[in-house]
Amino acid sequence: MKLLRLAPENTKFPFMRFRRVSYPFSALLSLIAVALFVFKGMNFGIDFAGGTVIELRAKSGAAEVGTLRTLGEGLQLGDIEVQAFGNPADATLRFGLQPGGDVAQQAAVERVRGAVGGYYDLRRVEVVGPRVSNELVQSGTLGVVLSIVAVLTYLWFRFEWQFAIGAVIATMHDLLLTVGFFSITQLEFNTTSIAAILTIVGYSLNETVVVLDRIRENMRKYKKLPTAQMIDMSINAVLPRTIMTATTVMLALFALVAFGGQVIRSFSVAMIWGIFVATYSSIFICSPMLIYLGLRNEDADKAAQKHETERKADAAVAAREDVAEAPVSTPKSTPAPARKTSGKRAKTRPA
Repeated sequence: MKLLRLAPENTKFPFMRFRRVSYPFSALLSLIAVALFVFKGMNFGIDFAGGTVIELRAKSGAAEVGTLRTLGEGLQLGDIEVQAFGNPADATLRFGLQPGGDVAQQAAVERVRGAVGGYYDLRRVEVVGPRVSNELVQSGTLGVVLSIVAVLTYLWFRFEWQFAIGAVIATMHDLLLTVGFFSITQLEFNTTSIAAILTIVGYSLNETVVVLDRIRENMRKYKKLPTAQMIDMSINAVLPRTIMTATTVMLALFALVAFGGQVIRSFSVAMIWGIFVATYSSIFICSPMLIYLGLRNEDADKAAQKHETERKADAAVAAREDVAEAPVSTPKSTPAPARKTSGKRAKTRPA
């Protein structure tokens, strides 16, 4: 039985050839993400902004968003947002904090219940006051910062400094693009979004460590191979595993988006984006950084190799000169050995 393969075996894609394109592209995306966060902002949910969200389901037929918005504006509760989600009968109604504290907030909920209760069932009512929202903002920010510091500390002690810096840059890249994704899509940013960011950091770290481990292994095995070729070989070696892992996680996330409901929608959509970005950064951001940081001092190696070659060439030339200048000695002639004669004298024949 032939196993399923999402990537061919023994691939030889020249990933490092694209580093001159991936870095400017990622820098541009990062600047856009920062600009969107500063000038457009994020769609903070009631967990951070405070207010009330009511989840409604029509008793019959589909939810009419326009009618709900008209009813809500007639209650004079300030800015009201009405959105459809899930199946056609579901909708959410959201309004901000009311002057007068918790009592006024509960009174506003009862007014909404009286206005729409005849046509809709109130499936969920969530009220968050200003004090709770401020505490959630502080706790969420502190949790994200501490987790990032812990991850960066682990990377610094786990790898050589070139590997650690590359992994840190890749992690920061993923966080920036995720924040920009929330800004441009205006997905509701709530406590589940914090969980999505932390999960993306963990997934990005996992992908980065897998690639860096293989690079370090091949670096010790192929000491004379150029750095770019060695990194390409390492990435191609783990490419089937990377594609299989990302595909498996994506299938689960698509199921959450389709059937998970509005509560975890921002988590699921953000995770899909984060898986894509983390896979991209581990290949095109972290790995090329090793070349720019001088993982191998190839210039010094080339200079040493050139010096060794010149030394051997000089030694060969000197040896040839010594042979040419040496005096040529003629061998001494040795006398021919005397011919042995018998003891009897030869008789001479008379003339």
